[in-house]
Amino acid sequence: MTDRDATTPDAYASYPSLVDRTVLITGGADGIGAALVEQFTAQGSEVAFVDVNTTKAAETIERCRQDDPRHMPRFYEVDLVDIEALRAAVTQIQADLGGITVLVNNAASDDRHTWQDMTVEYWNDRLDTNLRHYFFAIQAVAPGMIAAQHGSIINIGSSSYMMQEDFFPGYAIAKSAVEGITRTMARTFGPDNVRVNTVLPGWVATDRQLTKWWTPEGEAGTLRDQALKHRISPTEFAQMVLFLAADDGSACTAQHFLVDGGRF
Repeated sequence: MTDRDATTPDAYASYPSLVDRTVLITGGADGIGAALVEQFTAQGSEVAFVDVNTTKAAETIERCRQDDPRHMPRFYEVDLVDIEALRAAVTQIQADLGGITVLVNNAASDDRHTWQDMTVEYWNDRLDTNLRHYFFAIQAVAPGMIAAQHGSIINIGSSSYMMQEDFFPGYAIAKSAVEGITRTMARTFGPDNVRVNTVLPGWVATDRQLTKWWTPEGEAGTLRDQALKHRISPTEFAQMVLFLAADDGSACTAQHFLVDGGRF
């Protein structure tokens, strides 16, 4: 089994249309979100990201500084469960960086839990953490995209519900609804040239996954099911998001794209 990842920013495609484009990424402090921040920054985009993890956010910014100090992302500390704080952050980002024309809804929590132990409070928490802010982030940025007559919204989903994984029902159910947001809003915004798509990761080898959930048996099963016999890296996953954000993906909307190594 091998890892595949970019060793330098020019290992993957460059998208001229992303240069100077204002991009908002939710949950950008670590994992897939951090890879998205780094990859959009490497494209020359004006990147803003929101998260609650200030320590990880600082580490992500430092990696960007080491790669190319000419382009630095901006971090805004926001708890996305607080919709008013999210709205205020969007207003501030637009004041700082200009109109947001790319939104990547990424923030989520895949903590393990069982259906037997589910309480009403935890159910609501799973929806608030994994779904609700997707819609309200879209609501906050869409007027600017409509005014600009272009925009790309990429919702990060999960293949967990497709696999019928049963060790985090609140998460899997919330993530299944992300595709409903994508399909509905793509039709709503299409006349204004605003595209909405979902990108679903398979098992992506983030630090969190490797630290909290990885087992030799689990990885063996994943690689058995994948057509490609290597771990999917966060940087590798991010390439599909870049394509959809760029003008190169201008004919793509209302779709979901699996980045899972051919597991389905």
